[in-house]
Amino acid sequence: MSDPIEQVTEHNEASVTPPAAVDHDAAMVEELRADPGYAEIYLQTALEGIYEPGGVSAFLIALRQVIEARGGVSEIAKKTGLSRQHIYRALSENGNPTITTITELTRAAGVRLATSSRYG
Repeated sequence: MSDPIEQVTEHNEASVTPPAAVDHDAAMVEELRADPGYAEIYLQTALEGIYEPGGVSAFLIALRQVIEARGGVSEIAKKTGLSRQHIYRALSENGNPTITTITELTRAAGVRLATSSRYG
């Protein structure tokens, strides 16, 4: 007969499963879907950090997440008249969208960017 404490320990070790990995992008998109008002705050916060190292990339990621939460690239493409490829390229890691493209995307996503005199 084996030791009961050893049996419990073996059972607990066998039944412990590591927590599932959470995809940060997917979790953020879900949060933005659940609270549409948060999208504007989230994007504005990313915009305020645009002059920091990595700030442009962070802003483009935030805008991409807002777009996903608001129906995805296909839906935004229909609303703006921009091709999906143009949107994907503009919001890619090396994207360099024009201010016109950003304006069209934010308008179609239903968010408005506010300016700040912090650097002026």
